[in-house]
Amino acid sequence: MDIIKYLNNNEFDTVDRTFYSQIAVWYSWYRANVRRFHRYRVYRGAGCYVNCRRKSMGMAKKLCEDIADLLLNERVQITLTDEKANAYVEDVLQKNNFGVLGNEYQERKAYCGTVAYVPYIRDMVVDGEGNVVDGAGIAINYVTAKDIYPLSWENGVITEVAFLFTSTFRNKKYGRLELHRQNEDKTYYIENRVFRIGKSDDGQELTEAEWRKIGPYAGLAARVETGSTEPQFVIDKLNIVNNADDDESNPMGVAIFANTIDYLQKLDLEFDSYSNEFTLGRKRIYVAPEMLTDKNGSMVFDPDDTVFYQLPEDYSQQLQKDPIKESNMQLRVEEHSKAINDDLNYLSMRCGFGTERYKFDNGNITTATQVISENSDMFRTIKKHELILDTAIKQLVRIIIRLGNVLGAGLPEDVEITIDFDDSIIEDKDAERKSDRQEVSMGVMSRAEYRAKWYGETLEQAQKKLPEQESGVLE
Repeated sequence: MDIIKYLNNNEFDTVDRTFYSQIAVWYSWYRANVRRFHRYRVYRGAGCYVNCRRKSMGMAKKLCEDIADLLLNERVQITLTDEKANAYVEDVLQKNNFGVLGNEYQERKAYCGTVAYVPYIRDMVVDGEGNVVDGAGIAINYVTAKDIYPLSWENGVITEVAFLFTSTFRNKKYGRLELHRQNEDKTYYIENRVFRIGKSDDGQELTEAEWRKIGPYAGLAARVETGSTEPQFVIDKLNIVNNADDDESNPMGVAIFANTIDYLQKLDLEFDSYSNEFTLGRKRIYVAPEMLTDKNGSMVFDPDDTVFYQLPEDYSQQLQKDPIKESNMQLRVEEHSKAINDDLNYLSMRCGFGTERYKFDNGNITTATQVISENSDMFRTIKKHELILDTAIKQLVRIIIRLGNVLGAGLPEDVEITIDFDDSIIEDKDAERKSDRQEVSMGVMSRAEYRAKWYGETLEQAQKKLPEQESGVLE
């Protein structure tokens, strides 16, 4: 289904379709399966071509995995000053597997540039005016860039957007377009449109009466009023200027390796050549025909041994002088390793990880794990990306609180939210914790301050739990 054509025909403006083609290119590098690069043909003469598969180091995916683990891992703590709100949000995130999917979508964000988190009320019931009456809890939809279509934006901030969700029911595929738009009073409403996706009826729009007969859409409302001037979606992207589009106002993000495709190509060329060294340079022993059998005609050598190669009888007179000849081609391992390591440094530097992040050793990629300096390229890169991620997580939490109140949870919406990112790669946490324990024993730091810092609690929460602790014991 051509979503961009549909939006344009309905007088919606969105990002140019050429940008979505670029997203597809980034995805192919993430999968290490780039058309006309990883699969190619070699001409051997006389009209003969050989189909080849180029080996890949998979560095695009490795980059995405690493930035995801640095930004959002199991050590990141989300803390709210209100205990009831904190417990409610923690329960919603846990039920939606955010601990796993949050990291997974950071990796996806790194290859496609942009992801979205779209909280909604499960099994929602609305009245005739589209106001929410009831529901069965809060769920979260996760969306990648290829299914995100900005409708309005200003200064890089998307204010209205359409998301595409697909599903299959009884062997038929359907698409649901979820549009988040603003009323004249700036409050948001959500509009749903359902389409058939297929060869014969691709893009055929269904009426509300028609889609209510289809399992996944049986309770779907055509329009929902949120009653809020804040959006019910969160856009999360890398903090990198989008230079992949001629339109400088494009609000979508770019892949972490968007400007390093040349290095990825060169690395895969070098790695493929390195692998071929061991195929093309393996030892062979060329044997004259008369040396293969004894006087009784029995085989002298193992016929399944691939190292021996029978030469034709009329090969040359050299066979008479040297009936068994060894070929032991020299491998260019050091040259390949140096070239690969040089380009790994270039790639790492261009992606903000600094040099010496990756090393090619004995045919494998190893990753540096040492604590990094606060003045390093990697430190500045992580902190730069955390600026957007911090805002995105806080927006997600506030939407969850707002939807919880729609369901009658009675939560304070002005609660303070703190995101404690994992800085263990930057700081020696064990040494810092030991130092803090010493400060507590000296009276410089209170026990409540210590507990709040190391247990991800507010100062108020820590003070309440202190009486439960054994006197004089710090874990």
